Amino acid sequence: MTMAATARSSGWLRAMPAVFVLIWSTGFIVARYGMPYAPPLKFLAVRYALCLVCFGIWVALARVAWPKERAQWGHLAVTGVLMQAGYLGGVWAAVHAGMGAGLVALLVGIQPVLTAVWLSFNGGRISRRQWAGLVLGFTGLVLVVARKFGQGSEVSALTMGLAVMALLSITAGTLYQKRFVAPCDVRSASAVQMAAALLVTLPFALMETQAIEWNAHSMGAMAWSALALSLGGSSLLYMLIQRGTATAVTSLLYLVPPCTAVMAWLLFGEPITVVTLLGIGLTAAGVSLVVRSER
Repeated sequence: MTMAATARSSGWLRAMPAVFVLIWSTGFIVARYGMPYAPPLKFLAVRYALCLVCFGIWVALARVAWPKERAQWGHLAVTGVLMQAGYLGGVWAAVHAGMGAGLVALLVGIQPVLTAVWLSFNGGRISRRQWAGLVLGFTGLVLVVARKFGQGSEVSALTMGLAVMALLSITAGTLYQKRFVAPCDVRSASAVQMAAALLVTLPFALMETQAIEWNAHSMGAMAWSALALSLGGSSLLYMLIQRGTATAVTSLLYLVPPCTAVMAWLLFGEPITVVTLLGIGLTAAGVSLVVRSER
């Protein structure tokens, strides 16, 4: 490899986290953008099918190897169900039920705290700094969520339950992948994950009575979801998890809520109040303390 190629490769590796945060932040925005025209699970089922076709063609053209062991197929399928069907299903259903993009991003953004706590309980005690981070993060979250109660249907038992399901799914999927999935090509691995997510989502999608209304908005949301988010964002997440520790990778996600909040304010007029900024700041500071202690 030439020096120029090595420099480009090194530059791309350094840029991967920032690119991932920007792409991942748009996932909450595109959910809000496409919701008026499609039920969440039908939209996701079509998205998984399109991604499966794209990854399948990519694998065939590049002659990428598929996982060799049957156990690896099973592990990849589990991560696909958790990190695609469970996580995205919860996020999209919460947005469809009325939760704002900024709020659901903040709720899911405390994933690094759950990851660090789980790893701490399985490998040692939680330090004082981690406890301080947990308190700060929880305080910031409560500050934002409490303010939303009584404001329409954004915060209800349904929307909170769906957001928590998404949070638990992405946390469990990240830990499971780091623990059980052996290094393999991201393209064939993603194809297996998408197939598993489609099989789990499709029966529930068929129960939805609303049909997808295909127009410029819904087709744009579908194209961005399938190409940028699934082929780009999910592949980046897979590679980041394979290259780093679970906690270090999930620490990137605490940068997503402020990015999403700004995007939602610019595109949909979702208000960014002083209380919201304070809550996001406390949550980010708390997650940072937890992650630093875990490292």
